[in-house]
Amino acid sequence: MYYQKKSDLVSRPHFDVASITEGILKGDIAALGRGITLVESQNAGHTVMAQQLIRNCLPQGVPSFRIGITGVPGVGKSTFIESFGQTLLQMKKKVAVLAIDPSSSISKGSILGDKTRMENLVKEQNVFIRPSASGDNLGGVARKTRESIILCEAAGFDTILIETVGVGQSETVVHSMVDFFLLLQITGAGDQLQGIKRGIIEMADLLVINKVDGDNIAKANRVKADLDNALHLYPKKQSGWTASTLLCSAIENRGMEDIWHTLTSFESQTKINGYWKTHREEQNKYWLLQTIEDRLKKDFFNKEGVDQRLNELVTAMADNKITPFEAATLLLKES
Repeated sequence: MYYQKKSDLVSRPHFDVASITEGILKGDIAALGRGITLVESQNAGHTVMAQQLIRNCLPQGVPSFRIGITGVPGVGKSTFIESFGQTLLQMKKKVAVLAIDPSSSISKGSILGDKTRMENLVKEQNVFIRPSASGDNLGGVARKTRESIILCEAAGFDTILIETVGVGQSETVVHSMVDFFLLLQITGAGDQLQGIKRGIIEMADLLVINKVDGDNIAKANRVKADLDNALHLYPKKQSGWTASTLLCSAIENRGMEDIWHTLTSFESQTKINGYWKTHREEQNKYWLLQTIEDRLKKDFFNKEGVDQRLNELVTAMADNKITPFEAATLLLKES
């Protein structure tokens, strides 16, 4: 098993794309970690090398199942991934765990926390765990995560778990790069978290109530019934799939096989009806357009004189001399 810590992400002076490619295609997880470090690098020269590495690996990837996992803080995502990952390993899967967390630019901490939180999973040979790079915006982290998926698939990982650390815009981003979106829930979350849930529940292909153990079992069954009823109020999914609710106890390793059975049923159904293929094609188009948009925006604000003119227009808006729409039109026309 390989777990790449923040301390491993220190920039190195030289990358050999050919040797990294060769190592990744042989399933060398140290080479995989080095390749992702190259992808995450902010160095302009490294960016060119990273794109060559992506081109080398893209045609070589194994068929994979990309699974997004999200839930509010305290829902037990790390414990769930630990338990679910062990179930996948018993089924002879190779598991990569990647994370999206733009908040790391503030905390500077390890995205997945101390690796002892997954103390059993980190010991396994066929597991790769990697946090997203710190100090980046959501779009940048997301792009690098998507490219990391390509490298993981080239290294032979057939099951990719994409974890979001919080609840917010990152859920939408993760949804745009996975085949299946799993929303973890807990009982007694309160009205505020219930409101958050309503914002992302429509994206979920499966709702899993975690921590169903001890005195929590009866309450969990009531919550399950409420969620099942609520799911009927949402529009039918383009995939033709009907979302449902399952119960699990990650700490007691219960319910994991039922969850995997649901995922494989989704895979079978969507490959038969063609949604699996068209969904990935739509995701590719989304990321093409997103990359163009990001590049145009970056190039625009890097133009000489744009910052000064922008400040002048902001001052003019504050003095009620111009509207934001007029200011934007002027800035775009002049630059």
